[in-house]
Amino acid sequence: MADTQPADLTAPELLAAYASGELSPVEATEAVLQRITEADPAVNAYCLVDGERALQQARASEQRWQRGEPEGRLDGVPTSIKDIFLTKDWPTLRGSRTIDPHQRWDADAPTVARLREHNAVFVGKTTTPELAWKGVTDSPLTGITRNPWDPARTAGGSSGGAAAAVALGMAPLAIGTDGGGSVRIPASFCGIVALKATYGRVPHYPASPYGTLAHAGPMSTTVAETALLLDVLSGPDVRDWSALEPPTTSFVDGLGAGVRGLRIAVSLDLGFGTEVHPEIARAVTEAARTFEELGASVEQTDPPGISDPVTDFHVLWFSGAAKSVEHLTAEQRELLDPGLHEICRQGLTYSAQDYLEATNTRMILGQRMGAFHQTYDLLLTPTVPIPPFEAGREVPAGWGEERWTSWTPLTYPFNMTQQPAASIPCGHTAEGLPIGLQIIGPRHADATVLRAAHAFEQARPWTRVPR
Repeated sequence: MADTQPADLTAPELLAAYASGELSPVEATEAVLQRITEADPAVNAYCLVDGERALQQARASEQRWQRGEPEGRLDGVPTSIKDIFLTKDWPTLRGSRTIDPHQRWDADAPTVARLREHNAVFVGKTTTPELAWKGVTDSPLTGITRNPWDPARTAGGSSGGAAAAVALGMAPLAIGTDGGGSVRIPASFCGIVALKATYGRVPHYPASPYGTLAHAGPMSTTVAETALLLDVLSGPDVRDWSALEPPTTSFVDGLGAGVRGLRIAVSLDLGFGTEVHPEIARAVTEAARTFEELGASVEQTDPPGISDPVTDFHVLWFSGAAKSVEHLTAEQRELLDPGLHEICRQGLTYSAQDYLEATNTRMILGQRMGAFHQTYDLLLTPTVPIPPFEAGREVPAGWGEERWTSWTPLTYPFNMTQQPAASIPCGHTAEGLPIGLQIIGPRHADATVLRAAHAFEQARPWTRVPR
């Protein structure tokens, strides 16, 4: 740790340094704020930074540590909050020019409330596309968020700001949302770890207009941090009627149990016929081989009886988008991201029967994946089948499709089924861009997903963005 800059330390390393007196929360927070000053102009990860408030929280934490009385599991750890989550005394603008910042902001979302209870230091809010509607991060309000490995490329989305911040040491922990891949896509593109936990594992409020597709999840540089943050975020909140019972054990416990004896399936395209970039296919195949070397039983197979549910996902997603803007005037709608405006119009064309049919497709998909996991404990796929492309675009140049879902077919199905799915780095392209491996488990198997991710991480250590 002596050779590592404070802004590059993980949350467990920071907590250990606080306990030993080697580093204080104030020093760590100052280092993170300085890193933001240095690095954020190139990537635009933050839409709000409140250094004064962060240092105030850090000084209070420093006093608790000096007394030997830290409170909570994240006392003094700098953390960012995606600008989708309500945060007391900070505006939550969701990347939109239609939201008035000059109103009372007097509530915390459940995730933010749990972080506050555990005395995390709130550094600021991270960028999101407008209302978190797409798999890249740019908005009319906050502009384009760029990839920390190559600022000409996209960071992914919709939690792109959160991923870029973590990758560059602009706070070791972040919270994001995921309705169709929104923590996993940017984790893959930015070379970090993220988990979309089983639906309901992380309480969510206000209820998302995208319904039960929408998850909240932890983002960090290591699996151990992700598990620690999930422990914190899994605390109960009565405002979420669909939240699960709090876990009875820590997700950190058992991370080191390994994967020996697990039955793991590998599928490069889920049988959808998706074209996977050859370097990504190679990296995922090599990752599968690593699991085999670690003692798992690995078989290349596609989940049977499923097809790409994109049409039904669009019904659910576009209807939700239309719901999210139903209160706007005609003048306000003209301020929206043009792509968002377009899918909202399309969302209004669907009937109740269309929505129910999409829900039925979703249930069948969930049943078939449930049956698949009777044979296989885990499923491995690429997180995203293509490398990061030009920033400021919804799809790659010359792609032939106009919506982000056309290049993310391996993420949104597992929002429909509500299964836990993590993205962890598993290699680089020839251009030096990160490649993400997606690890999917059956519903409620979050601990198994994290355990497998940790085993892979230990076998194949990852390097951060070169600085």
